[in-house]
This record gives sequence, structure tokens and C-alpha cells, in this order.
Amino acid sequence: MKKTFVALLAVLSIAATAAAEVRGTYLETRNAEIYASHCFANAEAGILGDLAVMAWKVDSGAVDGISLDGLGVVAVVKASQTIGDPFKNPLPAQTMLIVDERATPAQRVALETLAKRSGGELLNDVILVEAAPIALAYEGSMHDKVAKLTAGDMISVETRAIVDSDSLCHLDNIYYQPIAELDHAMAAHALKHSIDVESLGVDLTEYRRSSVYLGSYVLADSEMSDD
Repeated sequence: MKKTFVALLAVLSIAATAAAEVRGTYLETRNAEIYASHCFANAEAGILGDLAVMAWKVDSGAVDGISLDGLGVVAVVKASQTIGDPFKNPLPAQTMLIVDERATPAQRVALETLAKRSGGELLNDVILVEAAPIALAYEGSMHDKVAKLTAGDMISVETRAIVDSDSLCHLDNIYYQPIAELDHAMAAHALKHSIDVESLGVDLTEYRRSSVYLGSYVLADSEMSDD
């Protein structure tokens, strides 16, 4: 009887831990190279890299007791300087959030909390929140580096793996780290990314840029609570 009781407690503990975590997939793209040589990245610093799109898809989990299974949220960040430049402060920055149109009002608030907690201080000033259909899908796994993101008619990103011919001077390496708090991340190449966000004054379409991270995250609900 005692062994059965202990086993039951273990099962309940595992279930409680799983319920307290938010797990999912992530995509980030910027208007600068993240996989580049130092000389090329330095040439972009202060000129490009002040714009980022960050997208979270929730596979399972809840924030503040609100289930977010299957929903998504996208942040579009317009910073003052190149994000990740160790010599410049990207703040102040302004952000527009796009929440999944399927979300209830309570889920929309929880999605905002997820994005702000994972994205950090860059997402402190949210000037607008809009609802739209959001789709983030990997073909295979993130290691295949093939993904598509859409958020209404505002965001569209298509990726593939980085190949040798993408090298800018044959000294390329990871230059900037992901903005969001992630469990795992892989650099990828943007075949195309389009960002059209009127509230931030952004209307950008670029092709063939090594500017993407694909990743996964596991975040504790307690870490994301505003309490």
C-alpha cells in the first residue's frame, strides 16, 4: 500500500511539473545577418539590425492557469540601434504584438505575458496589440531548418538551411545570439521575409539573408507570472 501511495505521489508530481511548463517552437528573423563574418556584421552595425520578428507557437502549457495549447503570438520590435550590438543600447524600442485570432480574451492576455517574459526588456513598450491568424510550421524538425511563418497579411517568412554558397567571406559564424529565452536554437537562411506593420512605420521585404533562428523553448509558468 505504501509503495502504491508513493508511486501515485510521483505521478502527480510529474503531472504538476508538466502542467507548470509552457513548451513550444520559435522563429526569429532580423533585418541583419546573424550568421556572418565579423567584418560584415560590423559593417551592418548601427545601420541595420534594428528590426526583429519573434514568433512563439505553444505546443502545450498554460500561463497563469490559462491553457495556450496550439496558439501563437508574434512580436515585431523596432529598436533604436542594432539589436545585440555589444557597443550600443537598442533601447528605447517599440513593439507591436500579434495574438492568435482564435484566442479568448483571457488567452490573449496570457499570450502577451508569454511574449514579454521570453522577449525581455525589448518588449517593455507594446504600442499595439492586434489579433490575426498565425501559423508557424516546421517541415521535418528544426534541424532541417525549413519553416514557414505567417501572421495575417503583416508577416511572412520562409526559410531553408544555410549552405556554403551563402558564405559572405568564408569566415562566417554565429554573430548574434537569439533574443528570446530558448531551450535550443538553430541558425537558418531566410529565402524571403516580409514585414508590413504600419504602427511601427515598417514595410520591408528582403530575400536571401542568413537572418533566422529556429528554436524550441521550455518556460516555467511561475517565471512568466506577473504576480
